[in-house]
Amino acid sequence: MTLSNTAPIPELYVSHESAQKLKHEAGNLPSWDLTPRQICDLELLMNGGFHPLKGFQSEADYNGTVENMRTADGMLWPIPVTLDVSQAFADKVAPGQDIALRDQEGVILAILSITDKWTPNKANEAEKVFGADDLAHPAVNYLHNVAGPVYLGGPITGIQQPVHYDFRARRDTPNELRAFFRKMGWRRIVAFQTRNPLHRAHQELTFRAAKEAEANLLIHPVVGMTKPGDVDHFTRVRCYEAVLDQYPAATTHLSLLNLAMRMGGPREALWHAIIRKNHGLTHFIVGRDHAGPGKNSQGKDFYDPYAAQELVAKHQKEIGIEMVDFKQMVYVQEKAQYYPVDEVPEGSTVLDISGTELRRRLREGLEIPDWFSFPQVVQELRRTSPPRSKQGFTVFFTGLSGSGKSTIANALMVKLMEMGGRPVTLLDGDVVRKHLSSELGFSKEHRDINIRRIGYVASEITKNGGIAICAPIAPYTATRRAVREMIESFGAFIEVHVATSIEECERRDRKGLYKLAREGKIKEFTGISDPYEAPEKPELRVDTEGTDVDYCAQQVILKLESMGLIKA
Repeated sequence: MTLSNTAPIPELYVSHESAQKLKHEAGNLPSWDLTPRQICDLELLMNGGFHPLKGFQSEADYNGTVENMRTADGMLWPIPVTLDVSQAFADKVAPGQDIALRDQEGVILAILSITDKWTPNKANEAEKVFGADDLAHPAVNYLHNVAGPVYLGGPITGIQQPVHYDFRARRDTPNELRAFFRKMGWRRIVAFQTRNPLHRAHQELTFRAAKEAEANLLIHPVVGMTKPGDVDHFTRVRCYEAVLDQYPAATTHLSLLNLAMRMGGPREALWHAIIRKNHGLTHFIVGRDHAGPGKNSQGKDFYDPYAAQELVAKHQKEIGIEMVDFKQMVYVQEKAQYYPVDEVPEGSTVLDISGTELRRRLREGLEIPDWFSFPQVVQELRRTSPPRSKQGFTVFFTGLSGSGKSTIANALMVKLMEMGGRPVTLLDGDVVRKHLSSELGFSKEHRDINIRRIGYVASEITKNGGIAICAPIAPYTATRRAVREMIESFGAFIEVHVATSIEECERRDRKGLYKLAREGKIKEFTGISDPYEAPEKPELRVDTEGTDVDYCAQQVILKLESMGLIKA
C-alpha cells in the first residue's frame, strides 16, 4: 500500500530513552567505522528515505535487486544497499551477532543485527546494475577498488542521525518535508534533482515543469557523494541560495538530500523517484541521461540519453509518483528568451554553453554572459574556481626505479621556484618514507599505503593553492586513479610517465637495487618480480634515454603552460 504524500512514513529510530540505553550497551559490541558513502546510506535507511528497506540488504534481497530490480518479496528496488566490510572484519563476525555502526568520530549511530554474510560477485553486480563491468564508471571503480570484499546484511536499529554542521536549516528528513507540505497545504509537489549549480536554463525548466504539473516546486539537490570532480556541495548550496530569490517564495522550497549517488543512469533515476516519493513528492523531473557518469572506456556514453525517462515512465504508477520529462532549454538570441529545444522558431540563432565550456571559461577567467547564468552564481563559482594560473596543482611522476623521475622532479621544482608565485613542495619517495612512512615495508599493501599518503598530502597542498611534485614509482593503475580523484576535486593532476625502459634502468642501477632483486635478495621488486602497470593515457610521456634532464623538465613546463596552469 502506498502512503499519502503527507502521512508520516515509518523510521528505524528507537525512542530517545531506548537510544541512551542501547548506546551504553553497544559500547561492548564489535564496531564498524562507516565510510562516507555508508553514512549517507545509513541516514536514508534510518529516516525512511529508503523505505521499505529495514536495514542493509540480505543476500536474497541483494540478488533480487541485482538480477531484476526487486527484493525477495517482490518490492521494486533498483540499486543494492549493502554494507561492505574488510575481510579481516568479516572474519570476526557471524550471522546472529549484533555490531555497532559508528561514524568517523567514533559516535555510535546504529546497531546492525547481522542475518547474512557473503562474498558477492562484483563483476556480475557491475554488469547488471551499471550496465558494464567498466572501470571508467565511478561506481564500478568504487565497487572493485574501494568497497570491501564482503557484504553484511540485516535490520538496523537507529540510535541517532549523523551530525551535519553545515546548512542545518536546509536539511529535511522525509517526515520533516511531509510535515512542511501538510502545514503549507501543498498537495502536488514536483522535485528537481540536481548535482550541479543552477543556471538560467534550469530556472526556466523548473518553472515550466511546475506550471505543467500545476504543482509547487521542491529544489532537491544531492549533497552526499556525487561524481569525482563535481563542484563541491558548499559552493553549490551557496549558488542555490543565491538564486532562490528568483523563484516565488510561496510556491518553492529548497531542501538538501544527503544521498550517495552511484551515477547509475536509468536504475539510479528509478531509485531517485522512489526516494522522492518517500519524501512526500508527487511529481519528479527526469532529465536526459539522468545520473549518467559520462563516457565509458571506449569514449561512448554509458547510457542511452532517454533510457532513464523510459524506465521511470514504465514504473511510475507502481511507485506512485508522476514523471515530468526534462525539456532541454536553449536560449534564442532573436527572442532574448529560453525555449524548449523542440519549439525553437525556424531560422533562429540558438545559444548554449556546455558544462565543459563553462568550466573552461571559469578556468581561463573569461566572461560568462548574463543570458546563461545569474551574476550571483557566477560570482560564487569564481570564488571557488579561480583562473587556472592561480590554482594549486599536482605533477605526479611515475616510472620504474632508476628511470630518472627524481632527477626531473628536482629540475622541475627549481624551474617553478625560479618563476615564483606559488609555494612548491617536492614529495620525493625516499624523503616521504623517512618522514611519513618510516614504519612501512615494501609489500604491495605497504607500497599502496605509501602512495595514498603522498596523494593525500599532495591534495592538501593543491587545495591550498600550492604546487605539489610527486616522484614515487606508483606501479598500480588503481592506486594512481585513487590519488588522481583525491587531487582533482581541488585542482589539476598532471600524470607524467617517465617511460625509460627496464633495460636502461637496470644498466644505470645507481642504487644497486636491480642487482639485489636479480639475486632474489629483494622480494616484490617492481619490473623484476612485481609488475609495473604503465599509464595508458598520462598527460605527458617522457623518455630519458639519450635526452638530458633539462629538456625533460622543459617538456613538463610546456605542458603546464598549454594547460594554463602557469603563464607563458
